[in-house]
Parts: sequence; structure tokens; C-alpha cells
Amino acid sequence: MITMQMKALFFDRPAVQRAVNKAKRAALSKAGAFIRTTARHSLRRKKGAAPPGEPPHSHVGLLKRFLFFAYEPASESVVIGPAKLNKPTEAPRVLEHGGKTLIERRRRGKVVRRRVMIESRPFMGPALEKERAKLPKRWAGSVRGG
Repeated sequence: MITMQMKALFFDRPAVQRAVNKAKRAALSKAGAFIRTTARHSLRRKKGAAPPGEPPHSHVGLLKRFLFFAYEPASESVVIGPAKLNKPTEAPRVLEHGGKTLIERRRRGKVVRRRVMIESRPFMGPALEKERAKLPKRWAGSVRGG
């Protein structure tokens, strides 16, 4: 026999749903913040290109500065990654996964474009893997009755 007190704790009750939703949002927000911070710390300010397989070097600082995270209500998840800038570029995607891209350089006053193959220099995937083991601990105790 189920008492009224136990029935109040079922997941279909509005109070429990509010608590779970609020806790889920809070836990996802923390996860997003920690993964973004780990990714930012992996981007070092150095001259030259990073070796393939290592996080890219930060020359100007745009990639590091424009890493964000946001709650996605439709999929109830968190999205973490570089924001799209005004100039159309494939740089963040190509750095993470590798591939072909178009680079522009000035030579003797003229813009010279050429297609190049870039080997991957992942920074978001390794940040997620580094934080993955810590995620369950951050969820523990996050749902509380109110």
C-alpha cells in the first residue's frame, strides 16, 4: 500500500518535476562551465602551429575568447563550443577534426588564397574526456525536495 507521503515523491508530481528540471539545468550548466574552462586552458598562447594531435596554439585569442556553453531546452542538454563569428570561417571545425580549408595571405599587396589540408588539433573532445569522470559526482545530491 502506497501512502500519500510516498505518492508525493513520484516523478509525475509537479514539485518533483520542478526540482529535477532545476537540478538538471544546474548540473548541465556546471558541466558546461567546467568543460569550457578545460578547453580554454588547453589553448596556449605560442608562436607557430601546434603539433598534430595537440590542442591548437592561440595566436590572436579569438578561439579562446569565444568559447561558450548554453542549455539546449529542446534536447535538454548543454552545447559547448566556439561561437560563429561574422567572418565565414571553418577554422574551429577544421582544427578539431582536420580537413581542407581555404587560407588567405597577403603577398606583395595582393591576397593569395590556397586550399590546404590541416591535420586535427582537437581541443573540445579532449576537454570532454578529461571532465567525463567528474560529471557523475557533480550530479550527486543535485535533486533536493523543496
